[in-house]
Amino acid sequence: MKKRLCGAAAVLGVLVTAGAPPAQASSPATRPHQPARHALPLGPADLTETRTTTTLQPGVTLTRIVRGGGDESAAPAPHWTVEVSIPGGATSPDPDAPPTTLKDRASAEELTAELKSKGFQARAEQVRTERTADYAGGTLGWRVRVGTFDSQPAATAERSRLRAAGHTGSAVHTGWDGDADARGPWHVDVLTIDPRQFRGRLDASYGPDLERREPTSQLSRTAGATAAVNAGFFVLDPKAGAPGDPAGVGVYDGRLLSEPVAGRPALVTHDNGRRTEVTRLTWRGRVDAGATSLPLNGINRVPGLIRNCGGSAGDTPTSRPLHDVTCTNPDELVTFTPEYGAATPSGEGLEAVLDAHDRVVELRSPRGGALPPGGSSVQATGRRVADLTAAAHLGDRLRVSTTLLDERGHRVRPTTKTDILNAGPELVRDGRLHVTPATDGMVHPDDPSWYYGWVHKRNPRTLAGVDAAGRTVLVTADGRSTASLGLSIAESAEVAQSLGLRDAVNLDGGGSTTMVTGGTVINAPSDAAGERPVGDALLILPRRQ
Repeated sequence: MKKRLCGAAAVLGVLVTAGAPPAQASSPATRPHQPARHALPLGPADLTETRTTTTLQPGVTLTRIVRGGGDESAAPAPHWTVEVSIPGGATSPDPDAPPTTLKDRASAEELTAELKSKGFQARAEQVRTERTADYAGGTLGWRVRVGTFDSQPAATAERSRLRAAGHTGSAVHTGWDGDADARGPWHVDVLTIDPRQFRGRLDASYGPDLERREPTSQLSRTAGATAAVNAGFFVLDPKAGAPGDPAGVGVYDGRLLSEPVAGRPALVTHDNGRRTEVTRLTWRGRVDAGATSLPLNGINRVPGLIRNCGGSAGDTPTSRPLHDVTCTNPDELVTFTPEYGAATPSGEGLEAVLDAHDRVVELRSPRGGALPPGGSSVQATGRRVADLTAAAHLGDRLRVSTTLLDERGHRVRPTTKTDILNAGPELVRDGRLHVTPATDGMVHPDDPSWYYGWVHKRNPRTLAGVDAAGRTVLVTADGRSTASLGLSIAESAEVAQSLGLRDAVNLDGGGSTTMVTGGTVINAPSDAAGERPVGDALLILPRRQ
């Protein structure tokens, strides 16, 4: 397991006025609320906003921001409604396509007319989305909604009535739509690490091994962390690989343990909290045996399954990034390190098992099993089996090498004090809004409903970045509730910019969004079951005693 520490940090509570920069409060003070000069850019300008800042340890502050949620008389109050799945209509380009949240206008209006004929209060609504740095925005499609309700149970009852009439849908709150006139509330928590005062460690942890998931709070308590947030995207469904495995780049203590999703952004941190950056990474890897050199396809993942895509030529449906999609390739060469888990993935193919000195000690087919102490392996599937068979023989030495490359194609050389976590999309670059959903695979061809749900609508979010003073800033925003509306991706970028971030990126969010201080979850994770086990977390550790 990565780096265990114990001990508790001293806590100093501070209440500051809305809009004050998170890291500036350093002594106890209480002042009445005043209009914020640098309030979060959420909802109308007249919303009440409060900020409470606490010093968790030297150089580390927590700022808790609550915006809006007060008097709603100035605008129509958000309400509950039922969003109905729309089948392809008679004029749809694909009438046989499965029902989705968004469709063309004709299909939406056809369903609306049908629902009205059955006695439902249905309406068709156009959905427009913002332009970003790499996406034109405009009309995503049309949705169909039924009814206006004061409570979720009332909307759920209407959904049941719709189901009885042969329709599917979900109860949703209009505060999650992303409309600019929403009045909140929003709950945003901000951890700021000032390297000028910070003497602890900033560290990433994946737990005992890569293939299992643990709650952020467990990772935090095990390490004795002062504070923590969830980090990168990871495999959740066993059909997509090994649950817990990073779905993108993962560098821990300087070791590349999971390959990048080609060209996607990553968060680079260092133990001392200095030189945090957002960068885009690619990689290359090889297996060398004498005069033979074979290209690698992956590191510590189930061969043939590439979560979030962005892998090798020949991957289906694409070798470009495609978020929340598992691309496939039957012909792969994947290496495994001791950090992967108790046993490597099993299945058809060939596995060359290496000892701690890179000597082949076993050739097993089918592949899968335990590794020797300090050992590793290389697995081959499909047509790559013949390549590995020709290169690997008992007693031979196989040398596995991997290289990270930055945007300019220059080699990245992380030290043992470096961690790199997968992320996306980019939010802020050089202090300017720079949102990149298309580049990072969040625009799904022929599926606007996915973009609508993941990018356009408000959700819980975890963000990270660095400000002009070199301070690392970690942010969580609760969502999917009426107590906190969440953020769209565009709002996430605006919030990051308003907090002073020079460069910022989106980490895993939704049900994964978690912030922990003193081993206790302080935000409100959105999963019905509570805190979600995750692939990795970013930990703020106290100074070594």
